[in-house]
Amino acid sequence: MILRLLALITVFLATRAGGKTNALFIICDDLNCHLACYGHPQVKTPNIDRLAERGLRFENAFCQFPVCGPSRASFMTGLYPDQTGILANKILLRDRLPTVLSLSQMFRNHGWHATRIGKIYHYGVPSDIGTAGHDDPASWDDTFNPRGRDKDDEEKIFSLKPGQFGATLSWLAAEGDDEEQTDGIAATEAVARLKQYQSNKEPFFLAIGLYRPHTPFVAPKKYFDLYPLQDIEIPSTPPGYLETLPPPARKALRAHKEQVDLDPKLARQAIQAYLASISYADAQIGRILDALDDTGLASNTIVIFTSDHGYHVGEHGHWQKRSLLDQGSRVPFIIAAPGMKTKGATTSCPAEMIDFYPTLAELCEIKPPAELPGVSLVPVLSQPAARPRLDALTKQDGGYSLRTERFRYTEWGKKGAGGNELYDHQSDPEELHNLAKDPAHAEIIENLAARLHQRITEAKTIPKGLKQTKGPAPLRH
Repeated sequence: MILRLLALITVFLATRAGGKTNALFIICDDLNCHLACYGHPQVKTPNIDRLAERGLRFENAFCQFPVCGPSRASFMTGLYPDQTGILANKILLRDRLPTVLSLSQMFRNHGWHATRIGKIYHYGVPSDIGTAGHDDPASWDDTFNPRGRDKDDEEKIFSLKPGQFGATLSWLAAEGDDEEQTDGIAATEAVARLKQYQSNKEPFFLAIGLYRPHTPFVAPKKYFDLYPLQDIEIPSTPPGYLETLPPPARKALRAHKEQVDLDPKLARQAIQAYLASISYADAQIGRILDALDDTGLASNTIVIFTSDHGYHVGEHGHWQKRSLLDQGSRVPFIIAAPGMKTKGATTSCPAEMIDFYPTLAELCEIKPPAELPGVSLVPVLSQPAARPRLDALTKQDGGYSLRTERFRYTEWGKKGAGGNELYDHQSDPEELHNLAKDPAHAEIIENLAARLHQRITEAKTIPKGLKQTKGPAPLRH
């Protein structure tokens, strides 16, 4: 309790004289930790890096479901996917949880103006760009759906499956300027909204959802030029790796048949396009952060930057998302709050995306709904060595995974009936050596399995007062 009070005093000392503290939530789509501030040796992300320099970077943050729709519904409600009942894309939030109080809705109810720009809840990409997608109207006072030339240029996009873009590798080195693309238009709108908030002095929760680097990897050509093809390295896996995995894990990593054993030339082009899309998104984030500084709102605004889940670009022989490995479940997570004394620091404290809700509530002195399963990470903001959470839980079709600071333990099927995996990040940070059948690790597995089963039970427990319904089937469009 003393640590929490000290953390709050430290964070709010420079902010409370100005009234309510604002919240700026920026999220990329399908972004893994391929960022310079996370140690990637090649990618250029100067703006996300400078946010990390003024905030705290979480090294071990994880989504609760490595697919867009379930993940976004989870962190926007502060609930686990088993509690939301949203385990697939294209399910409207209120079809499963008609009475839930979303994160932004909480801010609305306490006097903040809540605005959505771009993709926060699930959208089909690129099919739903320019529409409200599968948004939750109750969550917002105001919304803006950007649509750029990337929609008009779809016929120019290369795809491994001609004419298909969202769920397959596809890319385009685009003509034109940043501001013509959908994310550029979103950034322009965000700048305008920040100027508006500066003028009217209205407290705000502003959520900006960028579409890149989600496929199709579309960015102006100058960002592709940052990554010459001859400098691109294709990840490799050791011989026999797949045979060490349980059948459900192998199936997940080989779900996209057209991307198995991808031709090296195409692999380099895909990685180049992914990195180009990251740098393009970074540039738009830079425009937003510049506006936050120029308006003077930075002195009274909490900034969170993240992604909805991770993404494989050839690691483990896999391309796309949907895996219970670090590459699929780990997300970048940076938080910068006015008055922080830990600027530029890093923490290895495990974090879950459902922790965003209680953390922002505490920072802004709002009482969140009772019985939220997430934990507030406020103590970590002043003491990076604090551990309000010891592990993170992620679910995928037929499997659950527990990630501690050192180990990842995964079970497929009920209590591991379909097989299990164990990775020691101390000796195997790339998770390429499954130790589940190693007798030397039997005790570790026993302990982690017990903890995983406890976490699963908790994640399946419906909070008191929450109404979960089956609702309509997933939308077809």
